[in-house]
Amino acid sequence: MSEHDPYSRVNYRRLIAWPERIRREWPLLEKVLGDGPSRRVLEVGCGPAQHARALVDGGFEVVGVDRSEAMLSAAREEPLPEGLTLVQGDMLEVDRLVEGTFGAALCLGNVLPQVESEEGLRRFAGALARVLEPGAPFLLQILNYDRIHGQRVRSLPINFRPGPGGEEGAEAGDESEIVFLRLMTPLPDGRVLFYPTTLVLEPGAEEPVRVDHGKEVVLRGWRRAEVERVFAEAGLEPERAFGGVDESPFEPLESQDLVLVSRRV
Repeated sequence: MSEHDPYSRVNYRRLIAWPERIRREWPLLEKVLGDGPSRRVLEVGCGPAQHARALVDGGFEVVGVDRSEAMLSAAREEPLPEGLTLVQGDMLEVDRLVEGTFGAALCLGNVLPQVESEEGLRRFAGALARVLEPGAPFLLQILNYDRIHGQRVRSLPINFRPGPGGEEGAEAGDESEIVFLRLMTPLPDGRVLFYPTTLVLEPGAEEPVRVDHGKEVVLRGWRRAEVERVFAEAGLEPERAFGGVDESPFEPLESQDLVLVSRRV
């Protein structure tokens, strides 16, 4: 575990219901990424590589990049399939980390907000553009920070997962659960203080609710217009914006997410 790795103790493999999430997101992933000039895909911020594995199963060749040693270690707990390569490094230097070019790229979850400055966003957009083939789509999904800043949203929906014993423990009568909280404080300068926190809920225990882990992470809450402008300047022309992976219309003050499809010109 590294003090510089803010997600080193957040077990996203356990906290997210991955099979259900992949099934929900797959139609959009296949439609957008399959529309590129090749099936070689770059995933920026691949985390535990659940999306990358699903893409390989779907016939793509994937290179996943993530700066978190803990996330990549979790991804390697199971053997990597043929067609999947993982690389550790900073997304701002993705063009130096990978070899060759790609027919599509994706960046999902709370990855882009870890780039805190516009200079950093420009560096990332330029580095990404340099490794994408002409006509390659780029699929970005982040929280809708237009809504978060505009409505001063303080939390995301709570996730409940089986306790430390996992599914087997639940079947054996273990009623404990892991509760995943995502609290936040939007700031006037565009930053967001983000608090990924896990609780253990254990009915009947002397301490029925206890904090397992909490962390403060400083993010930049990028609004749609900011992202589109910087991407366009780098040669990533915005094409479509959705309010979720279901391709619902993007509503600045209502949509939970911003899903942006851009294309390398």
